[in-house]
Amino acid sequence: MKKKLKTEEERIAYNCRKATLLIEKKQEIELTAREQMELQIHLAGCYICRVYEQQSVLINSMMRQLFKTQKDEVKLDDAFKEQLKQKIAAKLDKN
Repeated sequence: MKKKLKTEEERIAYNCRKATLLIEKKQEIELTAREQMELQIHLAGCYICRVYEQQSVLINSMMRQLFKTQKDEVKLDDAFKEQLKQKIAAKLDKN
């Protein structure tokens, strides 16, 4: 039998789905005061969401670094572009 959550504090404290949404949102934009409070209350009592937040921050940081460095490095040379054009033209001619 599922426990009925009666108070607002209980609903906040036991809502992992909303907490994970707020964790992700917090990394992109600033949370409202209410959202910050709800997340802090939830994280105070939920070890799993605290671990999720640490992992999410780490993954997002690594992805930003990866794409930041690759952004400057990824360039196709002219010879490769020409070969690719020829392959595309050959495939189109077959159809």
